[in-house]
Amino acid sequence: MSFLINRRRFIQATSSAIAIGALSSAIGRAQAKTAGELRITMSGGSWAEAIMKAYVKPFEDETGVKVTPIMQDIPGAQISLMVKTNNVAVDVHNVSAPGTLSLANGGYLEKIDYSNFDQQELGAVLDFCKNPFGFGSYVSSQTMVYNTNKFPSGKPRPTSWAEYWDVKSFPGARSLRSGTYGTVGPWEQALLADGVATDALYPMDIDRIFASLDKIKPHVRKWWTNGAEILQIMRDDVAEVVQAPDARAISLIDSGAPFEINRNQAMLGWDYWTIVKGSPNVEAAQKFIASTARPERQAAFAKLVAQSPSNSNAYKLIPENVARNLATHPDYKATSFPFNAQWYAETGSDGMTNIQRLINRWNEWVLR
Repeated sequence: MSFLINRRRFIQATSSAIAIGALSSAIGRAQAKTAGELRITMSGGSWAEAIMKAYVKPFEDETGVKVTPIMQDIPGAQISLMVKTNNVAVDVHNVSAPGTLSLANGGYLEKIDYSNFDQQELGAVLDFCKNPFGFGSYVSSQTMVYNTNKFPSGKPRPTSWAEYWDVKSFPGARSLRSGTYGTVGPWEQALLADGVATDALYPMDIDRIFASLDKIKPHVRKWWTNGAEILQIMRDDVAEVVQAPDARAISLIDSGAPFEINRNQAMLGWDYWTIVKGSPNVEAAQKFIASTARPERQAAFAKLVAQSPSNSNAYKLIPENVARNLATHPDYKATSFPFNAQWYAETGSDGMTNIQRLINRWNEWVLR
């Protein structure tokens, strides 16, 4: 999914021996398959089921290529080790945008051959989903979500991050994304709250971010770190207005919970389909990734897991009641902005990336 570290359990390179053992076992099983099978990472659960149904099964039926799913999130350190040791057990790797940049910068990914794509369809795809080393077929967003019991229709509601920060005009407990992992924290939201325009966010002013966070910190009841946690916060009425992935909020809204999404100033994020360097099945991998750009396959995926298509033509195949829940709906484009993964991956003269700077600053700041 989009914002991989947000909405799926991200296995760090420093995971426990038990976790690494389970991961090695899964990779071993993938390696044992016969040559010519395409091995694709896709996490697990309903997410993997949706990938299989919308993308994999049609690809298998069309090409005759057998796909072996790897039902785990594999950390970048494991991918790089495969390449370095010439022991590549993954062909197509589904990974976050920052993760893709990191792997590409290390020389661990094949380039995407965009000549395999239907060029008319490729022209309808969002530019930021077309990376030299990865293709993004779905998009999600980080949004503001409020409890409609606290902020009912017809009454004043926060409609911008500046208003979210305005606890005097819009009283109520807040919950924001933790900065623990450096990416997809409360960073952009803090700058927007301080008056920075969406087209002037990057490069981000880290000092200004934390000066803005100082203002909202006393009103944040909980800093959340994963999708399951923010769901629980919303269910338990821990906070009345929150920062949350849109798909998480939609799952609650669909169950009848009293929440509504504000799409203004939503931050768009996405994952990439990538090809691991040294894959023995590069040709089939290229064809699979090209197939994920097709509007009918993106539409099928959107109907299953509320992930927005990157190809605007997919909206022609999606019912309006479903389309209204999707981050890239035409009505939301003008007030949304894309996450800048490149800025996060940039390294300064001190050898530190912006991700590392944010993590260090957060760890110091949150304890004060």
